[in-house]
Amino acid sequence: QVQLVESGGGLVQPGGSLRLSCAASGSILEIYTMGWYRQTPGKLRELVAHITSGSTTNYADSVKGRFTISRDNAKNTVYLQMNSLKPEDTAVYYCNARIRSISIRSGLYWGQGTQVTVSS
Repeated sequence: QVQLVESGGGLVQPGGSLRLSCAASGSILEIYTMGWYRQTPGKLRELVAHITSGSTTNYADSVKGRFTISRDNAKNTVYLQMNSLKPEDTAVYYCNARIRSISIRSGLYWGQGTQVTVSS
């Protein structure tokens, strides 16, 4: 009933930029928090950035000053602008959102993931 679809991943050289998007669709009444996580093989999924419904943000220390999270409530979409990318940013990036739908008061939903590779 609720889906999150990410886009914008790809291959970029060190120092480059990418912009990820994640659009929520379905029987949505309200979107509370939205966030981006990333995961590399053999490691736990880690928080990259998080934004509340009031647009309060927080970031992992490793991305502060380089990444910016934002949201467009009219489009039910969250973005992650990634600048000054480093090879260690290589990972599968997942968006998530806590959503009130017509059937679930507060559900946590995940996107399918998008690969970001930073390499020369």
